[in-house]
Amino acid sequence: MLEKKHRHFIIYKPYGFLSQFFSNSSQQKNKNFLGELHDFPEGIMPIGRLDENSEGLLLLTTNGKISDLINSKKFDKEYYAQLDGDILEEAINKLKNCVEIGFEGRKYMTKPCEVFKLETEPNLPKRSKKIRDERHGPTSWISITLNEGKFRQVRKMTSAVGFPTLRLVRVKVGNISLNNMQIGDVVEVENLI
Repeated sequence: MLEKKHRHFIIYKPYGFLSQFFSNSSQQKNKNFLGELHDFPEGIMPIGRLDENSEGLLLLTTNGKISDLINSKKFDKEYYAQLDGDILEEAINKLKNCVEIGFEGRKYMTKPCEVFKLETEPNLPKRSKKIRDERHGPTSWISITLNEGKFRQVRKMTSAVGFPTLRLVRVKVGNISLNNMQIGDVVEVENLI
């Protein structure tokens, strides 16, 4: 018997899209779904999620084993976060070492992670919805790399240290990066790992 050939995709999920393909929920009838970006094969699933207001690198596969492996703590995920305010070194150190956030109605201490301030604004495509303008005060960008992924974790972490996230872009999963992809790009690849 021939083994089914699995298919894998790398996409740049746009802001305002849900990390799913459809919904029967009447509350989501005016939402945007991944199926609008490409004619994906049956059985395709996102590996992890990016919330509706987040954007960037999202991997898709028809192989559940690969999905489980990439979702495990063995794979780092790097995000660029634009923050409200000019982040202080003290706040960066707190992010690196552990921050208490709420998760599923309980307090949760995040695991240590890599965090550093980006000296210049990253070269990312313009987001479809304007963030805000400079009249509302300074912003800063950080890189944050973690291998856990609680619901809205990065946003909760930056808020916990006093610098709420204005824009969140996942730029890397394991060895796969956004590189020069543009918002909404879909690339089929032979392998993800």
